[in-house]
Amino acid sequence: MEDPWGAALLLFQLWIFVVLSLVMIPAMFGLSLGVTGLYIQILVKLLEWATLRIQRGRKEKPSVPVPLPNGIIEREWRSMEQQMSELRRCRTRSLAEGDFSLSDVFYFHKKGMESIVDDQVTQRFSSEELASWNLLTRTNQNFRYISLRLTVIWGVGVFVRYFVLFPLRITLAIIGLTWLVIGTTLVGFLPESSAKNWLSELVHLTCYRICARGLSATVRYHNRENRPEKGGICVANHTSPIDVVILANDGCYAMVGQVHGGLMGIIQRSMLRSCPHVWFERSEMKDRNAVASRLKDHVAAKNKLPILIFPEGTCVNNTSVMMFKKGSFEIGGTIYPAAIKYDPRFGDAFWNSTKYNMVSYLLRMMTSWAIVVNVWYLPPMTRREGEDACLFAKRVKAAIAKQGGLLDLAWDGGLKRAKVKESLKEEQQKIYSGMIAASKNGGKSRKTPTQDTKVAA
Repeated sequence: MEDPWGAALLLFQLWIFVVLSLVMIPAMFGLSLGVTGLYIQILVKLLEWATLRIQRGRKEKPSVPVPLPNGIIEREWRSMEQQMSELRRCRTRSLAEGDFSLSDVFYFHKKGMESIVDDQVTQRFSSEELASWNLLTRTNQNFRYISLRLTVIWGVGVFVRYFVLFPLRITLAIIGLTWLVIGTTLVGFLPESSAKNWLSELVHLTCYRICARGLSATVRYHNRENRPEKGGICVANHTSPIDVVILANDGCYAMVGQVHGGLMGIIQRSMLRSCPHVWFERSEMKDRNAVASRLKDHVAAKNKLPILIFPEGTCVNNTSVMMFKKGSFEIGGTIYPAAIKYDPRFGDAFWNSTKYNMVSYLLRMMTSWAIVVNVWYLPPMTRREGEDACLFAKRVKAAIAKQGGLLDLAWDGGLKRAKVKESLKEEQQKIYSGMIAASKNGGKSRKTPTQDTKVAA
């Protein structure tokens, strides 16, 4: 019995030595040995080969199904006024003359059918379908047997992901979280000083970098001269809970969130001892004035870390940016936008909270190929004179969507679980009534918004 236990102990010591020397120590100094980069390059070549092999297999075997397109229907991204003018172009009465035309009904009928078949909200909360299989078990809905070599490569990939990468990632996650709890707790006993702040930032950065290595994350940061500064507010689109790890891997932030119990509560309390994070009780979260007051106090202290906020309030599937809640933009101060875009070929980073709990989601992440993501820091933005919080939020959201190559949607992410508000329906009615009501001067119709029409089914 001694020999097997001795061999197991030796393997364990070797494992810890590899983790410490190749991952933890380089992470503490923000260094990379290039292993992850080489791994990603190999993956790219492998996936390119698999794509070509699948395409050739489809030609050889016509029975192999072709992946479904991302969208079921093709939408026209034009305003209500533009599309109705198109419907009326063959009629004697133009849109400029105002009044109701029976052909207008076809516009609302078309939009209503589009919303029933493929509405713009529901499809943003399901994983995007890839054009080609990326050799992950859970993305092979349209995959059929093509060749023995491709099947063998898939089997080798399963072994590598589940029996090599997964244990390593679990080890790093445990070490990272343990380091965070112990490190922040010890730093919390120190008196307030610049040394305490420096140690707190070092502990946080090290933890997040270890966790990022645990996900085999490759992050490319663009325009780093625009990184958030102290006393500011960083807002970003939200795809996954690991967005925090991705952003905090490049700088420290004060987190904003609700107080939790259990393991998450232990982590929150330890973090609060060393850094001025903003945690709210459940009852306090419902009081908007109390939340705004605490955030304003934090921003007013220019020596505190920038606040990190995800104004969408929910995770969206890496294809779009949905409505930003205006509360983040009523606080004042400088807004530092950041656009986050994941590469779906290496793993689906979207968290569908209605389908997977946090543990299941993290297990999926740790058994993916890797996390490859681009982060763009946009120039800081401030509220213009006469601009309300809603317009400011829309302007910031549009900038993030444009930079990240994401679709800019006006819908509230809360529709994931709630019904459409009556006010949204009334808004479309007002736009239409404003177009058909002719003005008194010269028979010209009143000015109407040019935004895309959204018809709630």
